[in-house]
Amino acid sequence: MSPAACDPDRVLRELAELADMTSDERGAQRLTWTEPWRRARRWLRAELDSLPVEVHEDAACNLWATLPGRSSRALVIGSHLDSVPNGGPLDGCLGVIAGLEVLRRLSAQGMPAVTARLVDWAEEEGDQSAHSLLGSTAAAGHLDTSLLRSSTSWDGRPVSELLASEGVEIDRMGEAHAELTTAAAYLELHIEQSVRLERAGLPLGVVTGTAGVERQRITFRGRRDTAARPMDDRSDALMAAARFLVDLRALADSRGGSSLAGQLEIEPNVPLVVPDTCRVLFDVRAFAPAAFADLKRGWRALADEVAADERVTFSAAPQWHIEAAGFHPELIGRAERIVAGLAGDALRLGSPQLHDAGEVALAGVPTVMLFVQSTGGVSHSPAESSPPRHLRLAVRALDRLADEAIDWIASSSGAGGSQAAPAQAER
Repeated sequence: MSPAACDPDRVLRELAELADMTSDERGAQRLTWTEPWRRARRWLRAELDSLPVEVHEDAACNLWATLPGRSSRALVIGSHLDSVPNGGPLDGCLGVIAGLEVLRRLSAQGMPAVTARLVDWAEEEGDQSAHSLLGSTAAAGHLDTSLLRSSTSWDGRPVSELLASEGVEIDRMGEAHAELTTAAAYLELHIEQSVRLERAGLPLGVVTGTAGVERQRITFRGRRDTAARPMDDRSDALMAAARFLVDLRALADSRGGSSLAGQLEIEPNVPLVVPDTCRVLFDVRAFAPAAFADLKRGWRALADEVAADERVTFSAAPQWHIEAAGFHPELIGRAERIVAGLAGDALRLGSPQLHDAGEVALAGVPTVMLFVQSTGGVSHSPAESSPPRHLRLAVRALDRLADEAIDWIASSSGAGGSQAAPAQAER
C-alpha cells in the first residue's frame, strides 16, 4: 500500500482500540465531559500530533483539526466521539476516525487544493445538556442560550452549572459560528441505525436530508386517589399520558412522521395510588415541512382533548427544536455515483435520526451524508455493529467523496446552490 493510500483496516483497528479504552461491560460510556470522553479526545489529539495540522477547541468545545490548502475555502469532514450511556462502538466515532484517515491520506499527498478540516462535534447526543447537537448548533448560529440555561441534564444537574464546571461559557458559545465562515462543503459518514439498507441488501446509502424534530416536556396533573374511586370519576395523570402517547403515535404515522417518548416520571409512583402527576419527554419528527407543521400543531390539540376526557390539566415546556434539513443536490449526485461504483447500487434515504450534518446544512453549507448498513438496525446499544466488509467500503466511499468535494470546491462550482428537499427513500 502506498504511503498516500487510505487504509480502511486501520480505521477498524482504531475503532476497536477506542471501544476498549472507553467502554465497560455495559457498552460505550463516552458521555461528553466525562473521563471516557476525555480519554477519547486525548487519543484523537495524539493521532493528530503526527499530521501537519493545526488543532484547537472552539468556544462550544468542538475539536477542529485543519490541514491548510492552496485555498482557504474548506472541505469539512465531521461527526462525534460522544456516545449515549451504554452505547455502541460505532455511533459517531466511525465518522470521526474515518475522517481522520482521510486527513492522513490528504496530508501524505502534499498540500491539497483546498483546506481540509476534521471536526469532532461536542455533545451531539445531548445526554449531558438535554440539547441534542449542542456543538454543531452553536457553530450553525442556532443556539438558544435561554433554553440552555433553563435545562437540566439527564441526572438532574442544571446545565449552566455543568457547562461552567467544564469551562464552557454559554454567552461565548456562539463564537463557534466563525468556524464555518470558510466551509464550502461538509461530509459525514454514519451508521444507518435502521434496517432499510439491510432489507435492500445494500452496504451503503446516500442521505438526502434529516427530519425536523420538535421536543417537548409535557406534564399532566390530576388528583391522587385510590382504587375505590370509580374509573369514570378519576383524574388519572398516568392514564392521560398513556392515551396522549398512543394518539400521538397514530397522528405521526398518519403524517408520514414518527413520535418518540423515552422518559416518563410518575408521582407518587406507588402501586396502589392513582397518580396525580405524570411528566413525559417526547418528540415528533417528519421530513416534509407541511407534515412537520401539522405535528407541531397537532400534539397540543391531542393533549387538550385527552386532558378534557381524563379530567386533568397539562402544561408543556419546549426542550429542543430543529427544522428539516435537505442536503445538496450536487453532492448527493456525486456521492450516489461513488456508492454505486463501489457497491453496485445506491439507495437514497432520509434520516429520521438527528445528525450534526443537519445543523451544518441549515447554516447554508453544502452538505451530504453517507450511511453504512447497521446489522439488525440496532444502535445506541452495545450490540451495535456493521459488517466489517461494509465498514471498509464506507471508508473508501468517504475517501473518494472527499476528493470529489475538493475538486468541486476548487473549480468554484461549489460556491453555493440550494439544498435538496429531504426524502425518506428513493431510487
